[in-house]
Parts: sequence; structure tokens; C-alpha cells
Amino acid sequence: MMAEIAENQELIAQSVRDFAARLIQPHVRAWDESQYFPVEIFHQLGALGVMGILVPESYGGAGLGYREYVTAIVELSKVDPSIGLSMAAHNSLCTNHILMFGNETQKQNYLPKLASGEWIGAWGLTEPNTGSDAGNMRTVAVKDGEYWVLNGAKNFITHGKSGNVAVVIARTGAPGDKRGATAFIIERNTPGFSAGKKEDKLGMRASETAELIFQDCRIHESQVLGEVGEGFIQSLKILDGGRISIAALSLGTAIGAYEAALAYSKERHQFGKAISQFQAIAFKLADMFTEIEAAKLLVYDAADRKDRGETVTLQSATAKYYASEVSVRVANDAVQIFGGYGFTKDYPVEKFYRDCKLCTIGEGTSEIQKLVISREILK
Repeated sequence: MMAEIAENQELIAQSVRDFAARLIQPHVRAWDESQYFPVEIFHQLGALGVMGILVPESYGGAGLGYREYVTAIVELSKVDPSIGLSMAAHNSLCTNHILMFGNETQKQNYLPKLASGEWIGAWGLTEPNTGSDAGNMRTVAVKDGEYWVLNGAKNFITHGKSGNVAVVIARTGAPGDKRGATAFIIERNTPGFSAGKKEDKLGMRASETAELIFQDCRIHESQVLGEVGEGFIQSLKILDGGRISIAALSLGTAIGAYEAALAYSKERHQFGKAISQFQAIAFKLADMFTEIEAAKLLVYDAADRKDRGETVTLQSATAKYYASEVSVRVANDAVQIFGGYGFTKDYPVEKFYRDCKLCTIGEGTSEIQKLVISREILK
């Protein structure tokens, strides 16, 4: 079984690596500068099989596990973390929420379109006034016969404008009540559902981030995911898996920055020799390599446990926290190794430096990860 998984990983790594070199690498700078979200790339990634990598084959997916999923994210993120982020958000959040909690009709309706990349998925939990304090969300859904009427807004939503369907969590009970929120599947053309401002971001600029706005948006009760009142509880379970994907995104970003710095250190000469021969640079590279290897072990351990069906709250938070902080440190050191050139857009490390910071914020800040970790180990 492990040999089969390893073979799948290597096949996926090679196919995604080739895809990224041909279709992503030539456009990274242009997409970043214009904040262009390349929807066509995600349609092609669907054809490659990675937009529904966790979805069973019976619903049009690849039917693979988290080890293979993590591998695909890492390979994309080594080239452009923005693409890795969007692929991860589509899979871990929207698609996985429907896979885990949808009924058979909902799965049949949405998973084939999402798995093929024909449709892009969004997921709405965060709000302008409730970031980490999601339990006090202000987006409210009120029952009206066979329908729920939604009013409110979500922000910092990946694919907020371009997503064809969104899983949205709205309050259906009292603020702060763990059973006071419900998840809904909402298609883009639903009256009362619109996109708001697209964010102008520091990094991850080719991954679209925008508001979702709901104004008397009527959602039929058949679009409720799972049971009424379970939305927040479902979200915590979704985030357990999602944090593994952000850990993988962090790992890929760190590897990309490290490999660029390693190659440059061998090419750049000062005082008659390659700068990699100076201990100050060699030791910096050694630290970068060691931290990446440690992050890799945490990420794949969490992925293995997830594939075995274990509860991964502690492992996913640990992997996400450590890998994201490593990503920031490695990208910072990479810029330092490049020196003045690292501060220019002619080389890739300045983009890794801008992109990596999101990894310490999205799907729970580093501070929230430490809160989760401490609660788990103090039980």
C-alpha cells in the first residue's frame, strides 16, 4: 500500500511539475503585477485531475488521499504560491465541505463540476468584523417557508468574484452559540448574491480575494449542507483538513525560495569565489534546509493521519503553524542571500517574500494555531 502511495505521489509530482513549468512559470510575473486570476489554468488543472484530487471517482474525482494532495500543492507553490493557494482553497474548503457533509443529491449536482475544474469553488466564513471570532458572525439567515433569506457580507474570500458556487456559513441562531450557524450551497447567479470589492493585496496576487454580499438572498432549504445549526461545527472540521493544505502551501513556498537562493549562491561570485563558499551563506542555507525538512515531516505526518481517518486537530495546527513560520524565515533569508537583487522583481525571491506572509494569516493566524495547539495538549 505504501509503495502504491509513493508511486502515486511521484507521478503527481512529475505531472504537476511539468504542467507548472509549461503553463504557469512563463506568466508568474505578469499575473502578479496585474492581479490576474487565471481561470483557464484551473480548468486545465481540472483536466489534470488535481481540482478534485480528494473526490471519489464515482463523483468524477481522482479518488486519492492527502499525501497526493499535499504533493500537488507543494509542486504548484514552488512555482507560484498564488496558484497553490487557489487550488488548495477550491479543494479543501468548498469541494471538501460538500463532499463531507452534502447529501447524495448535492454531491451529484456539484462534485463532478468542481472536480473537473469546470466550476471554481469559494467558501465563506470570515466577515469584516469577525475574523478569528467567527462565532459572532453577522451574516444572518432567517427561515421563510421553504426558503432561507440571507443578509450580510463575507470578506477575504478566495474566488469571491469568479467562483461559480460558494459554501457560505450564516448565523441561524444566537451569536456565540456553537449550534447557531448553518452552511448553505449558493450558486453565483442566485438573486441577491453578488461580489463586492476585490482586494489589492501585498502577495498571492494571482489568487482572487473578494467580498461576498447578500441582500435578501433567498436560498431553498434543499441547499442547506447537513443539519441546520451544524455550520460552525462543520467548519472546524473543514479547517482541520484545510490547515494541512496551507501547511503544504507554506512548504512549497519555502522550497521555492530556498531552491532559488541555493542556485543563485552557486552562480554569484564575490572576492573570486561563489558566495556559497562563504560560511555566512553556507550556514544560512543549512538552516533553511533543516527547517524545510522538519516542516516536511510535520506536513506529511498530518496528511498520513488524515488519510487514516484520525482526528488531526493538533497535527494540522502544528504543521500549519510551524510550516508557515518557516516559510517566512526561509523567504527572508533567500532575499538576504540575493542581496540587492533580492529586492528587485527580476528574481523570484521578492515574490516568495511577499506571498509567504499570507500563510501565517489564512485559515487561522499563527496566534490561533498556538491557541488550538495549547488547548489540545492541555486537555
